Amino acid sequence: MIFINVQFHVKPEYKDTFLDEVNWYTEACNAEPGCLDFKWFRDPQDEQRFLLLETYADGEGVAHVQSEHFKRSCEEFPQYLLETPDIINFRIEGKTSWDKMAEFSV
Repeated sequence: MIFINVQFHVKPEYKDTFLDEVNWYTEACNAEPGCLDFKWFRDPQDEQRFLLLETYADGEGVAHVQSEHFKRSCEEFPQYLLETPDIINFRIEGKTSWDKMAEFSV
């Protein structure tokens, strides 16, 4: 599995519309083969900060960054941002799905 976490700091004028502005990208990524999760979260203490959590099946990362919607996002996203996003990504070889958390077993 490939995990990608990106922190976005948006301009004040986009704090309430950012997710709507980029919804085309969210929908396109969620429709990609191999996309397991693509979800946005807003920081409850700073309305201008968003966290994007992406999870892809192993081997699908190249297709994502070569897609037309990713290329479009590279052109369009900077207009909404105050600064370059922070990113971290990592791969777990051979992992294909989430595990269950035994400590909170239901």
